[in-house]
Amino acid sequence: MTHYRPLVSIITITYNAAATLERTIESIERQDYDRIEYIVIDGASTDGTLQIIQRHMSGISYMISERDSGLYDAMNKGMAAATGDYLWFVNAGDEIFASDTVSRMMAAEPDADVYYGDTVMTDMQGELIGRRRLAPPERLTWRSFSRGMLVSHQSFVARRTLCRPYDTAFRFSADYGWCLDILRRSQRICNTHLTLSRFLDGGITKQNIVPGLRERFVIMKRNFGLMPTLAAHVPIACRFFAFWLTKGRF
Repeated sequence: MTHYRPLVSIITITYNAAATLERTIESIERQDYDRIEYIVIDGASTDGTLQIIQRHMSGISYMISERDSGLYDAMNKGMAAATGDYLWFVNAGDEIFASDTVSRMMAAEPDADVYYGDTVMTDMQGELIGRRRLAPPERLTWRSFSRGMLVSHQSFVARRTLCRPYDTAFRFSADYGWCLDILRRSQRICNTHLTLSRFLDGGITKQNIVPGLRERFVIMKRNFGLMPTLAAHVPIACRFFAFWLTKGRF
């Protein structure tokens, strides 16, 4: 009997990221799992990003470089190009954690709707900063996101047929709504108990933390109701400030 090995579409969104893109691409090239479709969506970079992409075209299944209407518009382009069984967004500056991560993730549970895991933070040089502020729960459901985005978007891998386009009305928190929508419609959600990704600290969401939190509040209110959302923000705020005071970062 042939062992089923699903095709994983890994999508990288990049724009003027020559300083960090190569380590992203190399982390995907190192994977020992041979059923990967790698898609790169570039926003018409002008800084040397395209030269880096060209050096690695042998490992890229699809690439386009053109202007877009923002991060989530570019991510929708990547999703539309994907043909894999699963989608994984690993954007410029982020990395898959280890060379055997995809193979171990796929072996964790056959045919899950969602695979999730932990995330570590890195700086611009790729040096480890520490664990993400929010740790993934042992058991993840859509209601878990009432306590915030407990799983980083970079450590969330979903069945492609469950993935709807990102809502581009949100500029900074559409990934929160996207993951929540998928979780609501998922039957089998697998905690891989792995660290899946290295996440570059200081991205768009962190640079726009206040408008991002406003957007997330709107999405939470739509899904959980006003009063539960207000109540949930008390412990969210307490955890946020406690982490900031002890770690000096958020």
